[in-house]
Amino acid sequence: MSHMTLLTGPERRRRWDDDVRERILAEAFSPGATVSDVARRFQVSTSLIYKWRRASLVPPAPMGFVPAVLIEGVGRSAAEGSGFAIVVDLPGGARVSLTANAPSILVTATLKGLR
Repeated sequence: MSHMTLLTGPERRRRWDDDVRERILAEAFSPGATVSDVARRFQVSTSLIYKWRRASLVPPAPMGFVPAVLIEGVGRSAAEGSGFAIVVDLPGGARVSLTANAPSILVTATLKGLR
């Protein structure tokens, strides 16, 4: 006997919380368990379970610092003339510039956004 789940509305994908994913992975890869049986019970694709497993086994990329580049010959008066205290050149030619008098909440939001 087959069944069908009809998802209506603007969102067609189901969202899985991290704790639910961990529970599904623990059950699917416990001794004596069959991934297809667990997938059927939770109504999730077996390929998605294996995708979650691969993602959980890959260590997160280490965070690090990027070296700051100081430009020789640029004095304090030149920096004050431009009005920028922080200039970040991004790949692809994009540039983010923050003034010295920018509100701290704007600087914080900008730097968090660059992560």
